[in-house]
Amino acid sequence: MRNPIPGRCSPTRPACCGSSRIRTAFGIVSGGGAGSNATAQWAARLGMNLQSSTLKDDETGEPFHVQQARQIRIYREAWKEAGHTRTPRVSVSRSIFALVNDRDRAYFGNGGKEQDSIGYIDENTRAIFGRSYAAEPDALIEELKRDEAIAEADTLLLTVPNQLGVDYNAHVIEAILKHVAPALGWR
Repeated sequence: MRNPIPGRCSPTRPACCGSSRIRTAFGIVSGGGAGSNATAQWAARLGMNLQSSTLKDDETGEPFHVQQARQIRIYREAWKEAGHTRTPRVSVSRSIFALVNDRDRAYFGNGGKEQDSIGYIDENTRAIFGRSYAAEPDALIEELKRDEAIAEADTLLLTVPNQLGVDYNAHVIEAILKHVAPALGWR
């Protein structure tokens, strides 16, 4: 948690910390994203699931997927130390495009975000934004096998470019399901 405002941010009022949670009759079922390893530990102690997107604090200077995988391991260790009895859920998000036709190649085949990006959220917070994946299916499979955070997570959320429309986004997801997921053991 970053510098909480006294009286305004606490485990029972996390909104000003950049996190949220949903309560149901079954208890806490979801937590917000974790921008740092500390917020991942905080979510674990409170019994929230973890959703880690494509941006996190750059805490070590290592590649994004390596830092995110470490964040997941830290979260799971904090979960275990907290003594929760259920198994937590962990998801990561990625922009992944299997180039299977000329339209895919026109949109995503010219290279681009093949490396992580670094920026500043504020004057004190250096952040790392994970790369996008776009390649022919065989190459894409090999690249994704090297993503340590995908391997650590329970669930992979695909981010899709909604401005390209429902039909194209359905194609993007179908291409992953047909040409990539089976080779990686995803279901």
